[in-house]
Amino acid sequence: MPTFNNRVLMLTAGALLATSACGGNATVPSGVAGVSAPGASSIVPNDTTSILKKLTKDVEIGSTVDSKNGDTGPRAISLVRSTFGLKKGQLLVCNFEDSAGTAGKGTTIEVFDPKPNSKPRTFVQSSKIEGCVGNAATVANDVYGAGMASGIAAQFNQSGKLQYSYGSPIEEPLDDADASCGLAYAPEDVYVSDAKTGGVIKLAKPPVSGGRATETQVISGFAVDKGSGWSALGPSGIQYNATRTGSLCNDTLYMVDGVDNTVVAVSNASKLLEKNEIVVQPGGKKFKCAHAKFTCATLVYSGSPLNAPVAQALLPNGNLIVANTKGGNTLVELTPTGKVLATKTIDTNKSADIFGLLAEGTDDSNTVLFYTDTSTNTLQELEQ
Repeated sequence: MPTFNNRVLMLTAGALLATSACGGNATVPSGVAGVSAPGASSIVPNDTTSILKKLTKDVEIGSTVDSKNGDTGPRAISLVRSTFGLKKGQLLVCNFEDSAGTAGKGTTIEVFDPKPNSKPRTFVQSSKIEGCVGNAATVANDVYGAGMASGIAAQFNQSGKLQYSYGSPIEEPLDDADASCGLAYAPEDVYVSDAKTGGVIKLAKPPVSGGRATETQVISGFAVDKGSGWSALGPSGIQYNATRTGSLCNDTLYMVDGVDNTVVAVSNASKLLEKNEIVVQPGGKKFKCAHAKFTCATLVYSGSPLNAPVAQALLPNGNLIVANTKGGNTLVELTPTGKVLATKTIDTNKSADIFGLLAEGTDDSNTVLFYTDTSTNTLQELEQ
């Protein structure tokens, strides 16, 4: 385990690498909102404009049923950010169920064009991602699929070919997300949350050389509900936000916990290096941070109107939308400082249906929200 002094050396070396690689001109990738992490030199903007109230038009993008094996039960959504195999702007959607609707048996990730009447194309079908709950697309278009039933996060290249499989300390993944702050030659991490252990695992890929990522459970202690199949709750809805201060990356990782009904922010997430560096205390509102000078967690919000949330989206203005999946399919819009701006029920079915959210746009006037609906097996878009 790195010592405190070693940590300083590693972080300093990372900053020097970023500085020499890109000077002061690197940009944040498209789709990553511009909000500084808590404690950064920039001030977190406080945009109290409700985007959710503006999203009055519900458009069907397309059926998520896999055209080859009939997989159903759409879950997570991710954005393709560059054209390399996949095309920039395309969307990826996981299928959690098989053609019979059996929970935890889906093995496919679909590709969509972000427009109505889009036909799904199978990006990958693999037992490695059985019970697919997450698909994280990196800047280089590697795709990390997370299988709850398989207990694996699998890395595929731009053509859908398996590169690496990641198991322990991953046991029952519930979500995954890419984390790249846009610095050339800097590491690009993937975070995987776990519904069995309540941990968050960082897959850190070496900069420049690439290769297999290292696996470290950097956060532990989130509450979990070890229900079977779709009913499992725990840390999920991972969203990554980054800005630049000179040649340094200021980033925040947001997560929800459907058991404690909380939204949590982790400051300077890219600096997480050690096992269980952040430990969530019972109740989900307090945190023990081994190196609080570098990175720590804070509570953004807890309690009503949050009700068993699973999915979450980061808006371009830095606010958040959370989906109460098991608690009535209601969306809740929050500021990063914990102010509730709006709520909206988008599916009146009693079943849990909204498992995936993704926001896109450049400002308040053109923001849209994609969501998956398991009751209709469709990818939908809320527009202004």
